[in-house]
Amino acid sequence: QMQLLESGGTSVQAGGFLRISCVVSGVTFGNKCIGWFRQAPGARRGGVAHIYTGGTSTYYSESVKGRFTISQEDAKNTVYLQMNNLKPEDTAMYYCAGGFYYSGCVMEAEWYNYWGQGTQVTVSS
Repeated sequence: QMQLLESGGTSVQAGGFLRISCVVSGVTFGNKCIGWFRQAPGARRGGVAHIYTGGTSTYYSESVKGRFTISQEDAKNTVYLQMNNLKPEDTAMYYCAGGFYYSGCVMEAEWYNYWGQGTQVTVSS
């Protein structure tokens, strides 16, 4: 079954940048939906971005559009989230999630069946 492993989370200052990674294993990399979600203490888990690994389709939530970029590296079975111009409100545990593509990828946590353990991103002002 699909397994996901995040890495790269750390503490950065506001205005800085960071790239976090999600390695996908246990399945073929192509033709999957991989999403990034985040959850701050006391808040609900919210969608950040998703990518269809069999094509070029991506999606971003309004709060990160223009600052974050989701991408993939097929040779490493890895999905990245490049985060620029980070703000304190970006502080959260970041999770990657995987699902099987049928007719499109979505940004609803309930749709994804496979989750990583998370990586913490802390942005200080």
